[in-house]
Amino acid sequence: MVAVNAPIRVLLVDDDALVRSGLRLMLSGDGDIEVVGEADDGSAVAAAVAEHRPDVVLMDVRMPGADGIAATEELRSGTAPGADRGTGPQVIVLTTFDADATVVRALRAGAAGYLLKHTDPARIVEAVRRAASGEPVLSPSVARALMDRVAGGDPGERSEAPTRRERARARLALLTDRERDVAEAVTEGLSNAEIAERLYMSMGTVKAHVSSALTKLDLSGRIQLALLTHDARHSED
Repeated sequence: MVAVNAPIRVLLVDDDALVRSGLRLMLSGDGDIEVVGEADDGSAVAAAVAEHRPDVVLMDVRMPGADGIAATEELRSGTAPGADRGTGPQVIVLTTFDADATVVRALRAGAAGYLLKHTDPARIVEAVRRAASGEPVLSPSVARALMDRVAGGDPGERSEAPTRRERARARLALLTDRERDVAEAVTEGLSNAEIAERLYMSMGTVKAHVSSALTKLDLSGRIQLALLTHDARHSED
């Protein structure tokens, strides 16, 4: 989480210097966002994060060296030097492909969401703010579309679905009934306010349940919780 009144620190990762320049120009026009550094390959991300301490990383997926998925997994899993699981910067992956399989892999790796490179500038700025505050950068419709792809749209995903489903159900058994209720609501793409209204909870209680579920399940964010819950309830029917 970003401290109150502190600018949101952003690291840009893209092998295209023109893309980085455009993003820097766009984001720097907002007083509450500061671009603190750049990297042109996934292999340079861990060092750049250690040096600049960003709150959010805008991460390209396909780069000539190490790709953005591997870099995202390293950051969010806590395997990067000096990092702890789930405490690193929020990662928004960038891609030119809508619902491409690589985006699903990035979400499983721990990304907070994704943006298409032709996204309206105002939406990119808002996505950075949302990621910095711990919110997933996916609309409910996009979340459902991606999860449907995970569940059965890809042959590799279909073949792994039964094993993934049983593993997911075993993990979710660690949660309390109310934590599972909250996890189901997260899977539907609901905000904390919407979950609170549906389940007759305070916002603080919803946040506490989400935090507890992430800790118990050793997950790095809400999207990973949503994917796990979706895996558990998907059937072959």
